Amino acid sequence: MTVADGAARIAPESVAIVDLVAVARNVSRFVLLADGAQVMVVVKANGYGHGAVEVARAAIKGGASWLGVADLAEAFELRDAHIDAPLLAWLHESHENFTAALEAGIDIGVSDLGQLESVVRAQQAVGAGPASVHLKLDTGLGRNGADEPNWAALFDEARRLELAGVLRVRGIFSHLANADDSEDSLQLERLHRGIESARRAGLQPQLRHLASTAAALRLPPMRLDLVRIGIGAYGLSPFDDGGSAELGLQPAMTLRSTVVAVAPSSDADFAAHSGIVPLGYGDGIPPQAAGRIHVTGDAGPLLVTRIESDHLVVEPVSPGNDVVRGDAVTLFGDPSEGVTAVDDWARAADTINYEIVTRLGGRVAREYAS
Repeated sequence: MTVADGAARIAPESVAIVDLVAVARNVSRFVLLADGAQVMVVVKANGYGHGAVEVARAAIKGGASWLGVADLAEAFELRDAHIDAPLLAWLHESHENFTAALEAGIDIGVSDLGQLESVVRAQQAVGAGPASVHLKLDTGLGRNGADEPNWAALFDEARRLELAGVLRVRGIFSHLANADDSEDSLQLERLHRGIESARRAGLQPQLRHLASTAAALRLPPMRLDLVRIGIGAYGLSPFDDGGSAELGLQPAMTLRSTVVAVAPSSDADFAAHSGIVPLGYGDGIPPQAAGRIHVTGDAGPLLVTRIESDHLVVEPVSPGNDVVRGDAVTLFGDPSEGVTAVDDWARAADTINYEIVTRLGGRVAREYAS
């Protein structure tokens, strides 16, 4: 087990332990499920709070063919860590400077003619082989993709640039709204319509991709040539009606801390102590969950009664389970081990499990079990 550089000096009482073996195992599950389609693991937002570089390496061990990020800064972090796997970044300004990205061998997601022009300028500056791009179409999500009336112009220009040796269209993709099965099916139809239009323009994309974790799990027609796995790689479920275990996934993150001080309990019914745990909303712990979530202490379950900026307060839920300074507290982890799940925190805070792990701040040390 290793500690992220410098992290142990930040908050030694609190640590997020990331099981990289679990990440690799989760990815392997999707590789089998994809049934021949390639698997891209998305490590944006610092690997959903788990650590982008470490998760990327584990994902590759698990069989991922591609890595995906939102922006170029995230892509450069991976390249700086000497991760040379195929890598796609898709969220850019219309006139982004892609020179460094092309030098680093990063595939560019292109949503409009302005971005295509920027790729051309970068390719001319680099002077190497053709730039590799994936054209992104808006099929209904309404976010960062070419609208259908603009598809023909985008495809025609991309084909002209292919013939000129400036770029190659390696992929065509979109993002699902994941609203419901019928809307997702409509988006798939729109993507197929866009791909046919692109082929009529002379493009021959190798990779068609639409499915995220949810669609990869439950909608086989969405898998196409590549699936983009986000939250599932971290062992969390994208569904309200099924947890990690039911999907054959293992949550990769366990958040632990320590009782650093005690005070008389606010419950006058029995003589016990409240415990002060050095994690608060300044670390990403959602204050809305106070009074609605239990965590696990050395003596049993504890109710989180208050969440402040830099600490939270826990109290025993029954007499005899007193809180003692130095007690270990597990806020969440793998529920199969008898601890609170990330999903429980999400329900208590009226949010989604993605947010609970992603918002965990830099004051919390990350340790990696491999």
